[in-house]
Amino acid sequence: MGYPYLEVSRDEQVAYAAMPFDSKKNCWVPDQDEGYIAAEIKSIEDDRLTVVTKKGNQLHFRKEETQEMNPPKFTKTDDMANLTFLNEASVLHNLKSRYYSMMIYVNLVKPETNLHLI
Repeated sequence: MGYPYLEVSRDEQVAYAAMPFDSKKNCWVPDQDEGYIAAEIKSIEDDRLTVVTKKGNQLHFRKEETQEMNPPKFTKTDDMANLTFLNEASVLHNLKSRYYSMMIYVNLVKPETNLHLI
């Protein structure tokens, strides 16, 4: 794994894993200011969802407008291939979480370097 300061601490991992989460109720919904915002599904009627956002607003969306949310234990993951739901909202949330925690990194390789992958 990369540099230790780019990893989530064990205490933080335990705290994220202990957060309440229901995969059938938690989702991402489009937001004008943030791109996507966390929301909880309150009711489903046909293809329409009524949600309450983390800002406290009650909104209505078609099911296809929402995106599934990953459990909190995946917050700030350094390998997004591990995400249960690899969608736009989840990737943006992970990048934002890592950015605000100063955990952004890139992996650079010289283009002329032979990686011997096979």
